[in-house]
Amino acid sequence: MPPARSWRTYPQGYMLEAARCKKCGKTFFPPRLVCNKCQGREFERFNMQRTGKVVTHTVIRTPSDEFSGEAPFAVGVIEMDDGPRLTSQIVDVSFDEVKIGMPVKLEFRRLSSEGDAGIINYGHKAVPART
Repeated sequence: MPPARSWRTYPQGYMLEAARCKKCGKTFFPPRLVCNKCQGREFERFNMQRTGKVVTHTVIRTPSDEFSGEAPFAVGVIEMDDGPRLTSQIVDVSFDEVKIGMPVKLEFRRLSSEGDAGIINYGHKAVPART
C-alpha cells in the first residue's frame, strides 16, 4: 500500500475507528459520510472493541502473488461485538478448528511488506479468544 494511502486509512486500520449514526444508531466500519439506513449525516466516531465472532470462513490455497508466500491461510468475516463486520485473516489456529460462531479477538500484527527495503504494513488479524 502506498505511504499516502496508508496514512489516510490509519484511524480505521490501526485503531479500528468506526462511526455511529447520531440519528438512528447504526454503526459503520469504515466510517461513512451518509447513513444508508436513515440518510443521516452526523456521526459519532469511536474505537471498536477488539472482540467478535466468526460469521463465515474459508481457506485460501491459491492466493494472489502478494500473498503467495503465506499460502495456505484462513480468512473469515468477523462480526464485531460493536456490530460491524470486517474481513480478517484468522491465525494461531488450525484450519479444522475454525468454526462459525467461534469467538475471536483482533491482534495488531504485520500484514505485508513492499519489497526488500519497502514499507512494512501493519493491521489486525483474528486469533481465537481463549476464555
